[in-house]
Amino acid sequence: MNANSNDKIPLAEKMRPQLLQDVVGQPQLTSLPLSQLESGSFIFWGPPGSGKTSIARILGTQSSQEFVRLSAVLDGVAEIRKIYERARLIAENNSSILVFIDEIHRFNKSQQDALLPAIEDGTIRLIGATTENPSFELNSALLSRTQVVVLSALDASALNVIYRRAMVFLEEPIQLDEPTQSLLVELSDGDARYLLNMVQL
Repeated sequence: MNANSNDKIPLAEKMRPQLLQDVVGQPQLTSLPLSQLESGSFIFWGPPGSGKTSIARILGTQSSQEFVRLSAVLDGVAEIRKIYERARLIAENNSSILVFIDEIHRFNKSQQDALLPAIEDGTIRLIGATTENPSFELNSALLSRTQVVVLSALDASALNVIYRRAMVFLEEPIQLDEPTQSLLVELSDGDARYLLNMVQL
C-alpha cells in the first residue's frame, strides 16, 4: 500500500505485516513451521502492540479457511451460534471457519462455553488474543482445547527494525538523530503500535 493512500488510516494499520516472516520480535512463534500454525486453536497472550492481531490476520489470510472476526465487547452467544451453524453447513464441503476473537478474556463464561462444541468437532478453529493471563480469565474447558502462545513485549532491536521500516514506508520524511530515536523506542515500552503512532504524529 502506498504511504500516501488514505491518510485517515493509522500508520500501524497501513504497515501491518502481511507475511509471518515479516513479524519481528516473536521468534518463539514465527520460527514454527506454518503447518503447525495452520491447525488447532490458539490463545495469543501478550501485551499491547506485540503482534497478536497481526499474526492472527496473517494466519487467516494464509489459511484456506473462511476468516471471521468477533468482538468480545459487541458479540454474544447468538453471534457465536450463527457462526457455528454456518460452519456446520460449509463443513459438508470439507471447509471450516477460522474465528478470531480479540480481547477474548472479556467473554463471560456462557460465551466461552458456547465456543466449545464447535472447537471440539473441528467446524471452527479459534484464535483468541488477550492481554490478561488466560489461566485466570478463561475457562479451564476452553484452555484444554487450545494452545496458549505467549508473546513478549518487543525489545529495542525489534522496535528499531519497525522504525526503520516506517522511514522507508514514509519515504523518510524526517531524520531523527540517534539519541532521539532511542528515546522514542524507550517511550514505546515494547509496543509497536505506540511507536508507529508517535512516528505518524
